[in-house]
Amino acid sequence: MAIQKKIPLRKCVATGEMLPKKEMIRIVRSKEGEVSVDITGKKSGRGAYVSKTIEAVNQAKKKNSLGNHLEASIPNEIYDELIVIIEREKLK
Repeated sequence: MAIQKKIPLRKCVATGEMLPKKEMIRIVRSKEGEVSVDITGKKSGRGAYVSKTIEAVNQAKKKNSLGNHLEASIPNEIYDELIVIIEREKLK
């Protein structure tokens, strides 16, 4: 009997669905209040996860769910960067 490895689940701040961590992108706010996209998932700071879909990114932008979760204002460049990352992953 093989023991199944537990897959870490995270909640998307836009859609509210629980998905495996690998299917999400982490956005992090550092102690200095700097918001950045955390591709490695290992940066220190307060993190929020968004599903790797353009719909989820647009929803997060519209509802400002990232801003509310991280208690910071999210620059538009962050959303643009998320969309670029998602588009790049689709090409793989």
